[in-house]
Amino acid sequence: MELESSINRTDLIDIHPCYKIDVTYILTRTNSIFCILFHIFLGSLSVVTVCGNLLVIISIIYFTQLHTPTNSLILSLAVADLLVGVLVFPLTMEFSETTCLYHFDLFCKLRRTFDVSLCTSSILNLFSISIDRYYAVCQPLSYRTKINDHVVVIMILVSWGVSVLIGLGFIIVGTNQEKCAETCLMKHYVVMANVMGLIFSFYLPVIILLCMYLKIFLVAQRQARSIQTTTCQSTKSGATVSKMERKATKTLATVMGVFLICWLPFFLCTTVLSFTHVYMPLPLVELLNWLALSNSTLNPFIYAFFYSWFRSAFRMIISGKIIQGDFTNSKLL
Repeated sequence: MELESSINRTDLIDIHPCYKIDVTYILTRTNSIFCILFHIFLGSLSVVTVCGNLLVIISIIYFTQLHTPTNSLILSLAVADLLVGVLVFPLTMEFSETTCLYHFDLFCKLRRTFDVSLCTSSILNLFSISIDRYYAVCQPLSYRTKINDHVVVIMILVSWGVSVLIGLGFIIVGTNQEKCAETCLMKHYVVMANVMGLIFSFYLPVIILLCMYLKIFLVAQRQARSIQTTTCQSTKSGATVSKMERKATKTLATVMGVFLICWLPFFLCTTVLSFTHVYMPLPLVELLNWLALSNSTLNPFIYAFFYSWFRSAFRMIISGKIIQGDFTNSKLL
């Protein structure tokens, strides 16, 4: 997401591998070896992000075994991560925090819109996944009736609709902020919009997510203790189902934990820079920004690590086996 900061431009010297500032504080581009290596690394990261999330998307769409409500929500999350690799990575490489601080043009506004929208979409998709996990673990008897295909479609549409609205809202706020630089008549409205944007696009959903996963964890622990005290065959069958649900919950909680590790430092930095005059070096800001974006790269590896059926699906896709015949109903181990 784009920073709304008041960084002192007179301190910005040697702040980016591909840019330098002369004595008149004019930003100029360089073609150093560090800049070339920098772009090769980030370009590779973008390719890995796109390929990894394409594997997730193709797997869920192609294999019938993966057609579940939970995986539909994972599919929506993978689409958001894929768009980060396709749109946000290249735009951020070319129009970084540094360049946009000096030249905030149309492409910087596009990057901000895509960045904010896709980040919010990821959060809201994770929120939808947590609701799915809550009913699967805490209310298993009513799970099939409450979390059906119709409900999942609504959750996905709401997640993307709200994300687009918030992204457009940041454009409006940015426009008002530019006007405020001249008149300052709208300053308190812009500050309020920044506060509300940060609260509703990150902090509030994350707090609710953490509370829901804590509740899920406590219920899963109670179920595990209950299963250990039973020995009948019917209970063993139920225990197998419960174990699968707990594994799915653990996996998605890991996705949530990785998301926080990647995004929380950047949002804290954004909050500090938005509402205080604390100086932070732009290299640190750039690093936190790329740490946040790397979350879209990591999610497919989490699925592959935890889920054997995703690993099987990935192998069949990479080897080209699905092109050789119809394997949609294959049993993924």
